[in-house]
Amino acid sequence: MNSPDWWRGAIIYQIYPRSFQDANGDGVGDLRGITQRLDYVASLGVDAIWISPFFKSPMHDFGYDIADYRAVDPLFGTLADFDTLLERAHALGLKVIIDQVLSHTSAEHPWFLESREDRLNPRADWYVWADARADGSPPNNWLSIFGGVAWQWEPRRGQYYLHNFLASQPDLNFHHPDVRRATLENVRFWLERGVDGLRLDAINFCFHDRLLRDNPPKPASERSGRGFGVDNPYAFQYHWYNNTQTENIAFLAELRALMDAFPGTVTLGEISAEDSIATMAEYTRHGRLHMGYSFELLTEDGSPGYIRSTVERLEAQMDEGWPCWAISNHDVARVASRWHGDATSHARAAQLTALAASLRGSVCVYQGEELGLTEAELPYEAIRDPYGRAFWPRFKGRDGCRTPMVWDDSEDAGFTAAQPWLPIPAAHRERNVARQLASADSTLRRLRRFLRFRSGQPALRTGAITFVPTPAPVIMFYRRSAQQTLLVAFNLSAQSQSVVLPGGDITGHRGDHGLDDGVVTDGVLQLPAHGAWFGECGSLPV
Repeated sequence: MNSPDWWRGAIIYQIYPRSFQDANGDGVGDLRGITQRLDYVASLGVDAIWISPFFKSPMHDFGYDIADYRAVDPLFGTLADFDTLLERAHALGLKVIIDQVLSHTSAEHPWFLESREDRLNPRADWYVWADARADGSPPNNWLSIFGGVAWQWEPRRGQYYLHNFLASQPDLNFHHPDVRRATLENVRFWLERGVDGLRLDAINFCFHDRLLRDNPPKPASERSGRGFGVDNPYAFQYHWYNNTQTENIAFLAELRALMDAFPGTVTLGEISAEDSIATMAEYTRHGRLHMGYSFELLTEDGSPGYIRSTVERLEAQMDEGWPCWAISNHDVARVASRWHGDATSHARAAQLTALAASLRGSVCVYQGEELGLTEAELPYEAIRDPYGRAFWPRFKGRDGCRTPMVWDDSEDAGFTAAQPWLPIPAAHRERNVARQLASADSTLRRLRRFLRFRSGQPALRTGAITFVPTPAPVIMFYRRSAQQTLLVAFNLSAQSQSVVLPGGDITGHRGDHGLDDGVVTDGVLQLPAHGAWFGECGSLPV
């Protein structure tokens, strides 16, 4: 963990602070609550934590609308609370990654309050402003991910400002050098405080097309994916001009130069582009971002064929960089429900995360994934997410994956002594931490054993990956490092499966991985339902 490259192959546990642990009894999680639960996090066998935004914010997008990049919102505590959290995490051997939302601020940020006043103030050009068309309509056809046009009229200036997300999240003008300098100084503040890395939200949205050209229409056949539904008008365009501009490359180089002044720190960029895999490869090339993160495995398709084709496409293009995989996060339905199958199966839930952690790259594990939590079904009156309220009922928002952690059998599952900010489903209470620790076959116990197993396998942490053609529902691949070669197989179905092993020198197998294990007889691998097998190889087949 003291290596500058500690992040290669790391397991990163994502904490959504509102929903992890409430320490002050107001029904909302906070930094002191996270600190109280760090021993549990460390017991999972993870390498780092990623904490979603806890900065000062009006909370229109629950922290992703930042009003002060250097202050902790009172809802979550104080800077002293963060320092205590950081110290405790480091004492437990955990690295700490924090979210940074660079492309936009809150409309309540002092920069924007000044910029909106007139066209001559010192920060007049710090945001993306544009005149109306002759008929008073917005300057182009760009759309917001959260619905409707991406432009909001500001009467003080008599201009529109750009917002790729909520109207209360105005986009910064990264073409302005003072914006870039100020942004990097905010980043420096946290690096000097001792954080180990940054998860960069929507990092490909920093720059816009200077000419404000219209985005072209997209045919219905190409509207799926990228983390939003096909019923969202945002999917109706190719987003060639409102994000992923070439100027972003130079800014990433500036950011990397700052990070390199703090050895051992890491950048993890969230990328949602028209071709996210190509952009991940580009953004992690030539010493830019350390790792790329995208929505490629956060889709509805969890089939062996899709997983294999996605990883192979990335491997073909990512010639220098390092990927980071996730199958759940705070923006999408939980994988136990999203990938079709028995959502109640502990074996299946542990296997899905183990599969993600067996691919080449680092892995983000979202809080509750280790419990096999399902997507919560919430009534409209309980929905807090503005995205869900805007697109109800076709899209119910992101609250279903943001409900509080379940720790024990107490009234509010050990999360709070008050009314929780989101309801806690009965199905989640039954899978609480205390119950799962008491059951050897639980998702939690299985996954902890797997992560301990993985930490001792050099091939799984940093090795190359090569897939072996196998019929669904089995997925099979080699992982190979200088120290070790493993042949890995997963059965992604609820029925046992048989598959002929490839040739080559298989010298043994590792059965201490915590999952339901396969058996080899005369070169045929028999995999139980939701089972896995890890074979030691002396050589690869010719």
